[in-house]
Amino acid sequence: MWRKTEDTKPKPSPGASPSSVSPAQHLGTATPQHSVGTPPAVSQGIKIKGEISGHGDLFLDGEFEGKICLASGTFRVGPNARVRAEIEAPEVIIRGEVIGTLKACQRVHIGSTGKLTGDMETRGIVIEDGAVLVSKVAVPQAAVAEVSAGIDRPARPSSPEPLPRAKRAGAS
Repeated sequence: MWRKTEDTKPKPSPGASPSSVSPAQHLGTATPQHSVGTPPAVSQGIKIKGEISGHGDLFLDGEFEGKICLASGTFRVGPNARVRAEIEAPEVIIRGEVIGTLKACQRVHIGSTGKLTGDMETRGIVIEDGAVLVSKVAVPQAAVAEVSAGIDRPARPSSPEPLPRAKRAGAS
């Protein structure tokens, strides 16, 4: 008695081919195309709470609260970004505001518009004029051992070469 019939569903006309466009695309919710070589990005106006992990580059110019862990690649904080997080990545470039702990295996770069508040562990750091840094910076023991062993320093000659003696200007 209350059976739903198939008559209510629209039927394609006999000569029409099935549509290759999904219903989501009809509603304007198609996923944006990701071009090769462009890192995934979180743009200004987007707010995220949670955890991000993976391999590769990430650009964030919105708001984020949580944890970011990249096994490889560069984490870039855009000039409009506000990040409250525990961050671990091989390289971190900061142009916006970051509050939290930061562990960059290779390098941290704080741009002229960047602000970092929180403890940091890194092998190398670049701080541009105008940047704000309120942090305790720790260098991993492996990096300290390399510097002590002279690995990161250019080789110096073992003994300085003698300078040529000046000749007297007149006869004696």
